[in-house]
Amino acid sequence: MEKTYVLHSQIPNYYHTMKYLYHYLFLTTSLILLGSCTKDTLPGTDTTTPPSLETDTGAEAFEGWIRVKFKSGNDEIAPVVTKSGALSTGLASVDNAALALGARQMKRVFPPAGRFEERTRKEGLHLWYDLYFDESIPVSKAVSDFRQLPEVAVAEPIYKASLIHPSAPVAVSETTTISRASQNAPYNDPLLSNQWHYDNDGTLPDALAGADINLFRAWEITQGSPEVIVAVVDGGVDYAHEDLQGNVVNPAELNGQPGIDDDGNGYIDDFYGWNFIEDNNQIEVDNHGTHVAGTIAAENNNGIGVCGVAGGHGNHTGTRIISCQIFGTRNGQEVSGNSAPAIKYAADAGAVICQNSWGYTNATSMPRSDQEAIEYFIKYAGTDENGNQTGPMKGGIVIFAAGNEDLDYKTYPACYENVLSVAAIAPDFTKSWYSNYADWVDIAAPGGTYTSGGKYATECAVYSTITNNKYGYLQGTSMSCPHVSGVAALGLSYALAKGKRFTREEFISMLLTSVNDIDSQLEG
Repeated sequence: MEKTYVLHSQIPNYYHTMKYLYHYLFLTTSLILLGSCTKDTLPGTDTTTPPSLETDTGAEAFEGWIRVKFKSGNDEIAPVVTKSGALSTGLASVDNAALALGARQMKRVFPPAGRFEERTRKEGLHLWYDLYFDESIPVSKAVSDFRQLPEVAVAEPIYKASLIHPSAPVAVSETTTISRASQNAPYNDPLLSNQWHYDNDGTLPDALAGADINLFRAWEITQGSPEVIVAVVDGGVDYAHEDLQGNVVNPAELNGQPGIDDDGNGYIDDFYGWNFIEDNNQIEVDNHGTHVAGTIAAENNNGIGVCGVAGGHGNHTGTRIISCQIFGTRNGQEVSGNSAPAIKYAADAGAVICQNSWGYTNATSMPRSDQEAIEYFIKYAGTDENGNQTGPMKGGIVIFAAGNEDLDYKTYPACYENVLSVAAIAPDFTKSWYSNYADWVDIAAPGGTYTSGGKYATECAVYSTITNNKYGYLQGTSMSCPHVSGVAALGLSYALAKGKRFTREEFISMLLTSVNDIDSQLEG
């Protein structure tokens, strides 16, 4: 008989009601989930030995753009464009290679970071530069040319990131129809009853009672805290949405002086976060990012809309969101990019949880710049420029959606060993039809399942905020991932209320403390 084990997120003495987050090691042929996992270590973790060019060709790369990390000793490069239009760095070999590529611009990947510049340099992130060149020249040639330079430690293409959607179908609805009776609802939000993923009573088509995150019981203990900040690295979050307004905010900047970097993180007037596509503070709102943010921190008990997992109990008492926009549109076309500086920014902006419902399609390795940004977040989130703990946790948690190809394969960055990866379940405890599964997946949570004309109804997807004060259903590991981010935020909120502060290692150990057999649920 097939056995399936799940993580019971029972954190001893602190979070005993936060159950039904699932430890998910889904083996390809046996359909068995085991109680522990070992993730794959990425190739090329030694910065002096970049992965081979061949391993970089699986994902689609941007034309005319590569990323270069210089070796230590080249700390004060100051690229300028001469009157003749040539790029000048002061390094002859670099200038010659750039000239051959028709390079027109070079700038730091991780810009000067204000009061966090010292630690930025300590980690070598100031040595990363983006190089823009003639798009008619193959990216593979540009990467190869720069990898041969003695001053260069790493040269890599820039992968095009993708929002994680199931291939088909995706249900987006603006309905406000309440699909279930509001039984035992702890808050007055009228659409909470649509959120079966919080409290599943089994009345939806093909649903089983209890296939949820048991949130109502968790709310008896903790509801969230504005001292816990979650960075949503995604499409732009609709910070003006009626159910998110006031929860998506950087108070130091919003209440500061215009044109001044009030919080000293190197970004001026980042009121709600930063647009890493256009490199400015103008957030371009997006359904996907807004839906993700609503699951984490939609305002609870405000008499409108839905609830967030860590959305507080009213009057902006829930978790705060910072929007780190890496998806947008330009000239009517979808664009993406700059995940590495977005993740690094999240740490300097005060986040301790970094939420990522995106990935690289067909990538066979992870960009080194992303890896180093993730490690920076893990190390420095929740601390000030002197290394003193300022947040609820010393160090940060980076969480990624596992992807929606219904495959057992390595998807990047989710398979990186130092992030938590999240698969999706349906409202009947089964794996959602689209969810990836592999021995590197850590947890599964409700992601919903909807099939057009098939087994599951639209209401079996996940319900949350979408743009322009509307609400809708979406499904995917993109939707399961913020459930885990929300539960982590709840745990840290409770710790703050009890005067407890964690290291990252302590908290992850508690979050992944035990596994449960759900066969009894499926058979019952």
